[in-house]
Amino acid sequence: MTDPQQIFHATLAKLVRLAQEITGEVSRLYAAQTAQNGSGQTPPPPPEPTSGDPVTLCTPQTLPAGTLEQAAQLAAAINPMNAPMTGPLSAMMGLGDVLTPARIAALTSKYWGPTPRRLSVSFMETTDVELRRRILAHMNAWAVTSGVSFVYTAGTGKVRITRGNDGYWSYLGTDILMIPRSGATMCLQGFTARTSESEYRRVVRHETGHTLGFPHEHMRADLVARIDPAKAYAYFSRTQGWDRRTVDFQVLKALDERSILSTPPDQTSIMCYQLPGSITKDGKPIIGGRDLNASDLAFAGKIYPKVAPIAPSADLDDDDDDGLAVSAAAQQAADESDLTELVNKVNQGA
Repeated sequence: MTDPQQIFHATLAKLVRLAQEITGEVSRLYAAQTAQNGSGQTPPPPPEPTSGDPVTLCTPQTLPAGTLEQAAQLAAAINPMNAPMTGPLSAMMGLGDVLTPARIAALTSKYWGPTPRRLSVSFMETTDVELRRRILAHMNAWAVTSGVSFVYTAGTGKVRITRGNDGYWSYLGTDILMIPRSGATMCLQGFTARTSESEYRRVVRHETGHTLGFPHEHMRADLVARIDPAKAYAYFSRTQGWDRRTVDFQVLKALDERSILSTPPDQTSIMCYQLPGSITKDGKPIIGGRDLNASDLAFAGKIYPKVAPIAPSADLDDDDDDGLAVSAAAQQAADESDLTELVNKVNQGA
C-alpha cells in the first residue's frame, strides 16, 4: 500500500479500537452499577410534573439553516474526526455513494478533539463571585475525567452564559464558535445562590455536556422507539407548553447513529430526559439522569483524554482566588488564538 493508504488504514483501525473500548467500558460500568443497585433494581421513576411544580427541560439551540454547512466545516477543522466518512468507505458503511454538503453537515459531530484544552467562560449579566464559582465548579465536574476544562474570564468567553428568562439550553460543542460574541451560548434561567444543589447537578452539568458536544441521550433510536407519540404530544403540551414541532425535534426525532460515537443507549445518563411511563408504549419510565454517572465520566474521558495536564498557574483574575479563573495564561491564549484563527479561515472560505 502507498503511504496515504497505510495512514488511512491505521487511522481507521484506531477508530475501531476506540469505539470498541468505549462500548466495553460503558457496558462494564453499567453492569457494575446494576449490581450495586441490587439484583438489577433500577432507581425510582421520575415524579410526574404537576401544573404547580413543572420541571423545566433543556431545549438545545440549533444554528440557522444557512450556517450549518459552515459550522460543519469549522467542526471538522477543529477536530477532523468530526467529519463523516465519504467516498467508497461511506458506501460500505451504508451512508450512500455521494454525500451532499447538507448531508455532510447533518452527519458532522461537534466534539472538540482529543487535545486537552481550556474553554473560557464569561457571564452576560453581572454575576457575583460566589455564584460564578459555583456554576464553574459544576461545569468542571466533567473535568474529573475529561481533558476539557472551563475557566472564568472577565473578558468575552468562548462559552457565554445568560441567566435570562429563556429556559435551559446550550449550543452543541463547536457550534458555540458560530454565535456572535454579543450572544449567549448557554442559558441557565433564574439560577441564583438559592437554587438547590440538585438543580445545579441536573441542569448545569447537563448543559455543559451539550457544550462538550454530547447530544440528548433520550433521542437514541432504541429509546425513541419506546415513546408513544400521541401521549408525548399531550404530555409536553401540558407540562412544557411545547407544540408538536417542538416535541418532534426535542423528543421524537431519533439521532442518526452515524453522527455519533456509538455506545449502548444509557437511560441514566445526565444527557437523558426523565420521561414518565405514562408516555411510553410499555408503561415503563425512561429513568433519565439527575447527575453524572460512571458511564458519562468514562465516555468523556475516552473522547477527551487527559494526556497532558496543564499545571495550575498563580496568574488568576484579581477577584477569583479559588483556582477556577483563567490559569496557565500562555496556554489559554494559545487555545483562544487557534480557535479564532480557524473561525476566521472558515468564515473566509479558506
